[in-house]
Amino acid sequence: MKTAAETSLPTRLGLACPIIQAPMAGVSTPALAAAVSNAGGLGSIGIGAANAAQARDMIQTTRALTARPFNVNVFCHAPASARPQVDADWLAYLAPCFAEFGATPPDALHEIYRSFLTDDDTLQLLLTERPAVASFHFGLPDAAAIAALRAAGIVLLATATSLYEAQQIEAAGLDGIVAQGMEAGGHRGMFDPAARDEALGTLALTRLLVQRTALPVIAAGGIMDGAGIAAALALGAQAAQLGTAFIACPESAADAAYRARLAAGRLPTTLTTAISGRPARGLSNRLTEMGAAPGAPLPPDYPIAYDAGKALAQAAKQHGNAEFAAHWAGQAYPLARALPAAQLMTVLQTELQQAAGSLGA
Repeated sequence: MKTAAETSLPTRLGLACPIIQAPMAGVSTPALAAAVSNAGGLGSIGIGAANAAQARDMIQTTRALTARPFNVNVFCHAPASARPQVDADWLAYLAPCFAEFGATPPDALHEIYRSFLTDDDTLQLLLTERPAVASFHFGLPDAAAIAALRAAGIVLLATATSLYEAQQIEAAGLDGIVAQGMEAGGHRGMFDPAARDEALGTLALTRLLVQRTALPVIAAGGIMDGAGIAAALALGAQAAQLGTAFIACPESAADAAYRARLAAGRLPTTLTTAISGRPARGLSNRLTEMGAAPGAPLPPDYPIAYDAGKALAQAAKQHGNAEFAAHWAGQAYPLARALPAAQLMTVLQTELQQAAGSLGA
């Protein structure tokens, strides 16, 4: 169905290795993205939590640190629905936790992140800055935006968690699919969070999309080392996207508590909507447990719920408590290595070569 010469994304982008750093909004930084790109992979920055001016600064800072291609990721979620009673019930549920830290819940909750679907300023920014790659999470922009970005010469990727979503990406005329398995840390890229989730793992999803679509596939979820990258390539993926593997790098924006919990490797991960309002995998904590408790109210829509979660996490942090923070992590996070990004890239490439040799044998 595919020929490598025609569709190889790493070759098209001039990458020296098939390693993509996931665009972890709030954790990835220009320094991290640039280090990965300078080491031969594709670094990424996530601007879904930024306004257009902040995003411009991130893109230009990254460009000042590397002449190599990098990816800019945006969120394409459906704008949240206002549900005042849901908001009030959720804030009342969290009120005792705020009280523990001498704080009160916000009077009202807000949609703190604007969707790319309604953000013309960020679209114009991408058309002006023309990063080598732009990627979409939570869905797709409209056909006019896709056509404009393609006309600007930008390679376009999007996340799929199912064959159905991948087929929509293919029909929209994008250049590649990020196959996000259930193992992945951070937010599930589901187009519709209310839809039934098959919860396909990375292995099954990657192979399914390789066989049933004509686009290059990038495997994502639970990949932490060169052996995992080699396994993804053996399934037919053209590259592997790693997120959690890079959180412990000194170039990431992870704080000390986040790094300590990753290094300890003792907490289980859980998929929760309690922190942000959308399914996301992270380290279990009091807030994730509250969200799963019998009788717990439904959290507001994404990203309204995140407004409450961030306020509670900040109140707790001021008292040295990290039990309410969003510490996103994939299922294999105990394999993370706290190495500078360039050094980690060297290790990953060495491991990949060794694993590929073993598979070839």
